[in-house]
Amino acid sequence: MKVLKWYFGKSSRPRAQSIPFVSDSRAVLRYNWINGSQNYGSSSSSLEIVKLFSKRKPVLEIWVLVFNVVARGHRPPSLLEDLENGSRPTHILLMDAFLQNNRLDHVSRVMASHPSYLEHFLRTQHFILRGDGPLPYDYRHLIAIMAAGRHQCSYLINLQKGEFILQGGDPSWLRGLKSIPGKLQDLYEINKILAHRPWLLNKTHIEKLTKGADSWSLAEVVHAIVLLAHFHSLSSFVFSCGINEELDNVAGHHYKENVQDNSNNVPTAKDKLSSSPKKIPNGDGKTENMPSPPSSPSIVGEQEVGVEALMERMKRLSEKSESYQITQEELSKRFETVETQSAELAAAPQRSSSVLDSDIGHFIEDPTFIYQDFAKRGQLSDIPTFRVQDYSWDDHGYSLVNRLYNDVGNLLDDKFKTAYNLTYYTMGTHSKVDTSRFRRAIWNYIQCMFGIRHDDYDYNEVNQLLERSLKTFIKSAVCYPERVTKRDYDRVMREFKHSEKVHVNLMILEARMQAELLYALRAVMRYMT
Repeated sequence: MKVLKWYFGKSSRPRAQSIPFVSDSRAVLRYNWINGSQNYGSSSSSLEIVKLFSKRKPVLEIWVLVFNVVARGHRPPSLLEDLENGSRPTHILLMDAFLQNNRLDHVSRVMASHPSYLEHFLRTQHFILRGDGPLPYDYRHLIAIMAAGRHQCSYLINLQKGEFILQGGDPSWLRGLKSIPGKLQDLYEINKILAHRPWLLNKTHIEKLTKGADSWSLAEVVHAIVLLAHFHSLSSFVFSCGINEELDNVAGHHYKENVQDNSNNVPTAKDKLSSSPKKIPNGDGKTENMPSPPSSPSIVGEQEVGVEALMERMKRLSEKSESYQITQEELSKRFETVETQSAELAAAPQRSSSVLDSDIGHFIEDPTFIYQDFAKRGQLSDIPTFRVQDYSWDDHGYSLVNRLYNDVGNLLDDKFKTAYNLTYYTMGTHSKVDTSRFRRAIWNYIQCMFGIRHDDYDYNEVNQLLERSLKTFIKSAVCYPERVTKRDYDRVMREFKHSEKVHVNLMILEARMQAELLYALRAVMRYMT
């Protein structure tokens, strides 16, 4: 819908108008907004009707409701503000996101600080959920719910419930895993392993799916794997950015208790439960009693090295690498050192089992099965380190996924490369900074926690460039995202811009997704051969 435009009156209050377009696809946008209204999130104060017309098709009316971000202590930002504050390409992307999802969701708004990435993200997500593919549309959204459930991500679960119903899904399936078709129940074991310990996945898991009465085709298996990996890693992004619930979701009315620091606290997707109720405003401008979450210790606590010191370290490493050669044996030892040190990092404490409330608990089986440090995996000979030189995305995974699920490999490859190579040559207040070593250290450290080794990389750079506090945050966001709070986000990388911190979280999303896909696609390849 590139033809969509916005027309408003001269006053500060936008005027509701119908806007005709002469085009194959016509659009009428009616915007009804009450300036200064307290009823944010109600139908009378939101974008209400988008009608899509075509000369060759019957009139299609899509009623959509856009609910605004609820941020404590100030007026909620609106879709209008997003459009006013961004560039023209960002405007188009946000409108695409709105038309694609029937809302301008909070994930898109956060990612909008990196428009080039958002474009690839939206294109990929649209393709795997709504594009051509072997799986029925209702199955796709239910698989997304199953994936988000492994990290108790109520934000994604609630969004996908709505999408499932819109696709004509059977509402009885939303009662829980026991109510879904047996074919989808058979997928849950792979979902569980892929989310927490992907190195345990092998060809026997693929074989079980492709045999029996409710057998899967290999194309369906690969489509499901892409969906699972996408929503596992997207859960990491949601929690690591402290993204709020959408207001029209029940959980969107919950707020986190204030913490005693200067951070701009907003409720995260998981901060919901507590012993004492508190008064909060609801979508109708009234107040209601809702529980507040128990306070939990931050996962980040130590003093960080400043940006200038980090830049100096990157400079020294660049100068050193030009005249310093390291043997493969030494590189292997350095990888094992970082791997062992990662296992020694403590993540945020596990929350009470009561967090698994009725809204999401019935989509989770075996909640005690969680991430286990790869370095503590038991017999090392049984599960060796995953060496990228033996099976890589570029040389193996990309071609296999494209062969079994047409075109998705191209979309994923573009998304991976955009997140990895994205740079504005800034770091905090400094400009003209080459951040490539810092980005590579983050990416490789994330995959190291899944036992993946890049043979040509000196893992000593991880210890040089990533402070312990940042490592702890990354480990929690990747391996235990449901434990991360907005406070953790605020207290790490303090000298970085918000957009730079979001970029780190985008790399967490993409490096994790690629790691899951490497293990899963290798298992598929071994099954095929």
